[in-house]
Amino acid sequence: MAAPVNARLTRIDHYPYHVYEMGDALGPFEQLVLAAILALEDEAYGVTIHAYVEKLSDGRKVTRGAVYATLDRMEDKGLVASWLSEPTQERGGRSRRYYRLEKSGRQALKESARAARRLYETIASNLGGIAWKTPR
Repeated sequence: MAAPVNARLTRIDHYPYHVYEMGDALGPFEQLVLAAILALEDEAYGVTIHAYVEKLSDGRKVTRGAVYATLDRMEDKGLVASWLSEPTQERGGRSRRYYRLEKSGRQALKESARAARRLYETIASNLGGIAWKTPR
């Protein structure tokens, strides 16, 4: 006796292709944070990353807490690494935490860019000319 149709599609090996692991895909906010770190290079620390993410967010307000939580999560995933600077006079003897992209973070950002390009090309070819909007 054959299994009901719905029961046949409950196991992943029944699909004719492999579904991309969504846990591996970057979310839009993670993409913004990684792009900010990439652009800031040696000046990538909390305050500058937050400011750059707001710039990339097209004027939308972004909380610092959201940026720091995302940085912590991405560090746990191995996408970024951080270290503390030497204490500075301007910060009352406190250190800054700097961030850099790890190889896996660069790769994830490249894949996100490739996916965005495929999406853009599909939309542009089906809806006509769409111009990229450059961040302010």
